[in-house]
Amino acid sequence: MLYELANLDSLWGPLRLFRYLSFRCAGSAVFAFVLSMVIAPYAISLLHRIKFGQSFRTKDEVGKLAELHDSKKGTPTMGGVIIFAGVVSASLLFAKMNALVLTALFVYAGLSALGFADDYLKILRKNSKGVPGKIKLISQAAITAAALAILLSSQYRDAMLDLYAPFFKTPVWTSMPVWFAGIFLFFVLAGSSNAINLTDGVDGLAIGCTISAIMVFGIFAYACGNTIASQYLFLRFMPGSGELAVVCCATLGASLAFLWHNSYPADIFMGDTGSLALGGLVGIIAFMVHEPFTLVIVGGVFVMEATSVMIQVSTYKLTKKRFFKMAPIHHHFELKGWKETRVVARFWILSLIFALAGLATLKIR
Repeated sequence: MLYELANLDSLWGPLRLFRYLSFRCAGSAVFAFVLSMVIAPYAISLLHRIKFGQSFRTKDEVGKLAELHDSKKGTPTMGGVIIFAGVVSASLLFAKMNALVLTALFVYAGLSALGFADDYLKILRKNSKGVPGKIKLISQAAITAAALAILLSSQYRDAMLDLYAPFFKTPVWTSMPVWFAGIFLFFVLAGSSNAINLTDGVDGLAIGCTISAIMVFGIFAYACGNTIASQYLFLRFMPGSGELAVVCCATLGASLAFLWHNSYPADIFMGDTGSLALGGLVGIIAFMVHEPFTLVIVGGVFVMEATSVMIQVSTYKLTKKRFFKMAPIHHHFELKGWKETRVVARFWILSLIFALAGLATLKIR
């Protein structure tokens, strides 16, 4: 929207700055941060008043962990609405709208709605069970189908049907069948959204790791939309894909503002409203800039969390014994005696290392 102000630079010269992507990226990040910081206290106060507190599992269900997290009872959830307000507002203001931006915001909005319903049902029922798993998967599949339909009806159709992998200069598969692209995109979206959802278990962990990931894909998006950078780095050049960097910067700004209130001891939790949606947003952007496999590297902490759950479940089914003290793995370390702040700080360090490793794939092709 503000991009159009550049056409009025004859009236006031500085308006030409809105023509530059780097300026709009910075503006998007700052605007999202300020807006989220402003509305956060009001949102926290409102959620407190209407008693929208996080539901926790009982001591019979999780044992000692219930004691460790007892002080968190009553902390409001659904904080994802704070991030949502910052991301969407800043993106609509500073991004030049195209099919890529529209798809990213559609996926983000759709999964925010799903997460909101999940949180609301948990609060209503006063337990940790929200939207049934099958309904979640069906909803994610519907969002995937709609997102792919938007992309395939745009100028980016051919690009979206080429599959790239780290360390390769050219596509590993050109002109994928549409049905395979849909299945692949579903696994990317469902995997990333559910992985971040699993990571959201202690104060500041999920949002801190999301910040590292979204910065990396902001760089990828910026490079893909630049003819010189994309040619030099052997990336698929897509005109307009740089606008996704504006969305990434908006997410960065809103996430930093949320972390201000979510750091230990948290004033608010993001809930599924935030974690499912942010995971989907990271996943769809990774897919659109042709880095879905790099997401496994960049989101290494999220992969660890999801893998630990799969190992725990499969091991228990086979041997009736638990591989970890508790899954996801951050709870394992809590039960080993690590303080929550230590778990978060060390996982943030790992997240940064994984993010840098993902960026390194740009030069190893």
